[in-house]
This record gives sequence, structure tokens and C-alpha cells, in this order.
Amino acid sequence: MSPSTRTAHSARLELVPQEPPFDVLESKVQVPALRAGTVSRTALVNRLRVTTTVPVTTVVAPAGYGKTTLLSQWAERDSRPFAWVTLDDRDNDPVVLLRHIAAALSRDEPVGQRVIDALNSPAPSIWTAVVPRLAAELSARSPIVLVFDDFNLLRSRAALEAVAALIDDEAEGSMFVASTRVTPKLPLAPLRASGRLLELGAEELALSKREAQLLLRAAGVSLGETRMDELIEQCEGWAAALYLAALSIRDGEQTGRGRTRFGGDDRYLADYFHSEYLHRLRPGPLRFLRRTSVLDRMCGPLCDAVLDDEGSARELEKIERANLFLVPLDNRRGWYRYHHLFRELLQRELTDQEPDLVQVLHGRAADWFEANGDRESALEHAYAAGDTDRAAEILAAIALPVYYSGRVATLERWFNRFERAGLLERYPAVALQGCRIHALRGRADQAKRWLDAASRGTFTGKLPDATRSIDSWIAVLRAWLCEKGAKRMLADAETAVDGLHEDSNWRPSALLAKGAALLMLDDHERADEALASAVTSAAAHGSTETQVVALAERSLLAGKRGDQHQAEELANEANRLVTTSSVRGAPARAVEDASNAQALLQRGRWNEARACLTAAQDFLPYLTVAIPWLAVQTRVELGRGFVTLRDGPAVQELLNEIDDLLERVPGLGTLAASAEELRSEADAVPEPEKSAAGLTPAELRLLPLLATHFSFREIAEQLYVSRNTIKTQAISVYRKLGVSSRSEAIAEARRLGLGEHLQVLISKDA
Repeated sequence: MSPSTRTAHSARLELVPQEPPFDVLESKVQVPALRAGTVSRTALVNRLRVTTTVPVTTVVAPAGYGKTTLLSQWAERDSRPFAWVTLDDRDNDPVVLLRHIAAALSRDEPVGQRVIDALNSPAPSIWTAVVPRLAAELSARSPIVLVFDDFNLLRSRAALEAVAALIDDEAEGSMFVASTRVTPKLPLAPLRASGRLLELGAEELALSKREAQLLLRAAGVSLGETRMDELIEQCEGWAAALYLAALSIRDGEQTGRGRTRFGGDDRYLADYFHSEYLHRLRPGPLRFLRRTSVLDRMCGPLCDAVLDDEGSARELEKIERANLFLVPLDNRRGWYRYHHLFRELLQRELTDQEPDLVQVLHGRAADWFEANGDRESALEHAYAAGDTDRAAEILAAIALPVYYSGRVATLERWFNRFERAGLLERYPAVALQGCRIHALRGRADQAKRWLDAASRGTFTGKLPDATRSIDSWIAVLRAWLCEKGAKRMLADAETAVDGLHEDSNWRPSALLAKGAALLMLDDHERADEALASAVTSAAAHGSTETQVVALAERSLLAGKRGDQHQAEELANEANRLVTTSSVRGAPARAVEDASNAQALLQRGRWNEARACLTAAQDFLPYLTVAIPWLAVQTRVELGRGFVTLRDGPAVQELLNEIDDLLERVPGLGTLAASAEELRSEADAVPEPEKSAAGLTPAELRLLPLLATHFSFREIAEQLYVSRNTIKTQAISVYRKLGVSSRSEAIAEARRLGLGEHLQVLISKDA
């Protein structure tokens, strides 16, 4: 290491890491510490250090080839800052993944507030704000190395696409590194063809003869030249196999069995563990390893509880000192995890040798986690213990908080277990929570199926909200799904309000449904009272999404009765909640955008209103016949906004969707009449002139902004889309108008008679 590099690195190490913007496990976003005696991979590290023009590096090899060790050594010796994310299954939820990336970046320097805001309240689609803002953060930074360890655990399409998008916006000199057991599912072919990809595989990671000798000696094993050469050749440079061989040989010497020939028919670590090392461990340590393998992370007190024993902390320290593939998860050496393959083999050994103990151990783990406030881990272990009663009770209690946190993918993974096992009728509380999530995500068939299953089931337990009868939960969801029209919706909502416990977190939804039903039945005064109660109840229970919908409904109602001042106040309050809270649900975001657009239109703020209307359209795929009353009402309000902006095609598209919804769910009271009024208003909107050269509504919206000084990125922020979208639309505009610049496009648009359209769009900004 050169003096300048050493100085730069030392200075960077002395900086106090920035406080992460989100609650994350520190070990997930820090470079793993190097163990004493680790063999230095100098040649590979130097190769990586001098690679500054390649944006992507993949390190692909089976477990145990030293991928993490190599990258940790590189991080220690490179002058560039490193952002490190150790992935696990939970990162398949793209919101969780992007938060971990932001937390890793913040260890070098704080991420921008706009990124934090987007991650704290992501839209149902991560592409509307989260990914573009995080990509912009990456592109604006000085060269940095972003490492994803255990990339093979990233399987979801959404998470992989998010990573691919971030790669595209890396700054010059920065590098994305994927450490994985299998080739990552990323678009690598173009990078490979253009020489912009560095690939390190098992062949490159294999230890040289000299490195293997150093590893064996560091493990306390001294072999003759011939025997050492045989062992190195057998292991083909596989570091984990060599290390396990050393431990096995050393254990044989300590127990008096002497040195035995090291072998194995399969080159993969799991077979090697089974055939050559675990059989040679003493019963006590092996039993500890085998039984604690039920844990994906462990600490001394947890292991004591699971094993119904004492001294686990000391045992973990011994295992770590022996470098037995125990990975510390924090600097205090409090929490650990086993290497993934090592744990898998131990679990298999446990199942083979002590099958009756597996569920017992998981049950104890569930007890410990629940007693220590980690109900999510308790849920995982309860289910693994076969205690579906307990798992169902926990899931029914935590479903809404997990949903409101944005971890929908995590929640749906839990629900799918109960559905696949055919347990919905047995656990109606779980079925109802699942029905609620399906409805909010726009899945009408699933929502109905889960509600029907809950209705057929028999609930005998205690509801987490202290409501006496599950019939009240059922009534809330029947009201929301509104399959039999507004009158039945009101009856269901009133039944729910009467039956729910006063402190139930379902009460805000029941009051909102009651207000919406009264609104459809043209009882505006009672509707406003119910909606006001919904706002108060939602605020008390932290049901921010319900609070936003109720505020937006009251704003729209105030506008209808001509009280524009109150309409604007309520719309602003709903917008403030969306901006400052973690509101992610499409129904809340869509109706809030609709009410905010109406308030903006009243003040002549056309651009901002159009941005709200356009943003709301992104949520409409999630706002379906699953919640028909809100789906129709939101589209009607959006249509009125587009009528004001003279966007006939947009109105007609909404009317087509409204007609389909009303046909499928009749009896929605005044909403049918509102749709007809919208149709009449739409008929009065003039047809787009044929001289518009075939420009789409999106391209027509872009035209006036092309006349400003805004860059494409700034225009994208104005219209709440990505920079790439604006660039694509601009190219299309140039092609259709036969021009090659922004100024020429505006001149040609005016020549084609689009002047009035331009004036409407850019008449006011505030």
C-alpha cells in the first residue's frame, strides 16, 4: 500500500459513520471485519484496486471460496469509499432493499433528504420516486464501490430491476460489485461485450499453493510437502474445504485418532462438511451446532433459551475462535449467524438425527423472540414449530403495522403460507387481514375469496383489538368490498361501527365506509359527520392511510357545497400527511391527488394540478372493483380535473373504466349520476386538432415545458416521472414534428395551432 493510499484510507477509517436514516441491523451495511490470521489475497486485491474504468464486477463461486474475505480486504486497501449491503431473503422486498442501500451509502456521507422522504413513504411502484432519486444520489457522488454480498439471495424481479436501474446511473469511476454463488440475474451481456464487466469466478478465487499453505499453517496444521500437495490438489484451492480439512486434522490429533486422509466425492461444501468434518467433532459441540441451526441469527441468551441450557455465549465465543464458519453480526460480538451452507447441513443433520426436537427448538425460539418484542421472528419460528394457532394469532396482530411500513412483499409471503396450506377457514382473522390487503392492492378475486373463507370459518380465539365478535371485522370488509350496493354498504358499516371495540384499529375503516356510503346515498350532512369521526379515529390509531382518504373525501365534499376555503384546508392537510408520513397505499394516494388537484385548479395552478392528476393515474391499476365505490369516485374526480384542463382523451379513458366498474357493481347511488355528469362535461371538451401531428396527451403536456429553461431532469420532477421518460417523449415529439431542438418544437407547435393549449398549461405556476 502506497503512503498516499494508506493515508487516505486511514483518514476515511477514522471518520465516525453517519447515523443511518432508517432502522437497520448495522452488520448488514458495514464491511465485515477481517479475522486474525486471514490469508491475504494480494494479487486479486491489487487487480481490483487498479480497476477504475469498469462499472460492474461479479464475484461468482460456491460458498467457501473466500468471496467476502477478498472484498473486505479490498475495502481495507482501496482509497475509494465502500458502501456494503449483506443481503438476505427480506431484501427481495424492493422497499427493504433500497432502504438498506441508502443506509449503506449514508455511512460514507448522508443521503439527500429527497431520497429519505421517498423511502419513508414509497409509492406502490418504486419507479415513481424511490429508484430515480436514489439513482440520482449515486450518480452525483464521487467514485464509490457499492458491494452486494450474498447476491444469490436476491430473487424477486422487482428487486433485481431496481439494482439494474441503479447500475445505469453510476458515477464515472464508481463500481457495482455482486458477490454471489450463481451468476446474477442482471443484464450482463452488453457490459461483457463492451468490455465494461470484470468477472471473477471460482478459478480466479481458488487459492494458490502458497496461499493454501499459509491457510493450513494459520489453522495450526503442519503437513509434509507431499501430503500438503495432495490436500491442496484434492480441494482445488477451495478455501472452505481446506480450512475444514485443517480443523478435522487438528481435532483428530487432539482426540488421539491421528491424521486421517482428507477426501470427499463432491466438490461442493455441503457434501464436504457432512463426509469429512462434522462426523469428527465431539458430541457436545456438535450437538450445540446442530440444535442452534434452527436460528438464522443467534446470541447467547437466545441459544440458552432454545437449548434450555446455560453457557451458550461462551460456546459461541469458542466457535468463533475456532473460525467454524460463525459470522459475527456486530462489533460487540453479541449476535452471530452460521455460514448459509454450514447451517443448511446442520439443519439436515438435526432432521436426520433428532427429528422430534426440531419443532420443540423452534417453539422455544418463538417464545424468546416474542418475549423480547420481536414478533416477526416469533411468527417465523411459530410456523416452523407447527404451531399455526400461535402463528395465526401473531400474524393477525402485526399485519396492519407491517403493511403500513411498506413491506407488502414480506406480508404476502406470510399470507401465502396459510393459503397454500388451506388454513384460511381455520383462521378467519388471518383470512380477513389478507382480504384487506388484497383489496387495498386491487385484487378483487383474491379479496372476495379470502372474505368468503373467513365467513365460512369459525373463530374461537381472542381478537387482537379486543372486539368480541369477528363478525364486526367481516362487516367492515363487506362494506369496503360493497358487492351489493350503497344501501347494503351502509348497513354493513353501521353493524361494524356498533360491534367494534372502541379502541379497535378497524374502527377508522368502518367509519370511513359509513361516510362513503352516506355520500353515495346523497346524505351529505351525515356523511361529513361520519368522515370527520373517521379522521379523528384514524389519527388516534395511527391509521394514516385511512385518515388521508377521509380528509380527501371531506375536501371533495366541501368543494361540492361551494366551501372552497375548507376544501383547500382539508386537501392541504391530506397532502401534508402524505408528504410527512409513510403513506404507501394506492387508494389513499390516488384520492388525495384527486382532491389536491381540485384545490389547485380552483386557484388556477394548472401545472401542479396536472402533475397531481398524472400521479394519481399511476395508482389506478391498484384501485379496482375490489373497492368499487372508491375506484369509481376517484376516477370521476380525476375526470373532472382533466375536463378543466381540456384533456378529452384522458377523460374518455377514465369514463371507459368507470362504465366497466358500474356495470360490474350496480347500485352505487349517486356515483352513477356523477358519471353521467362527467360524460356530459367531456362531450363539451373540443376534439384535439388534427394538426397536432399525432402527439399523445403525455407529449402535449411536455410541449410547454420544452420552452422553459428547465433541464430534462427538472422537467421530470415537475411532472413526477423519470428523466428517461421525458427524454423518450421529447425524442418522439421532435420526430413527429420534424424538428431537432426544443425551440423548433415550440415554434412548430404554435404553427400547428396549439398555442391555446400551451397557454393553458403554463398560465400559472403558483
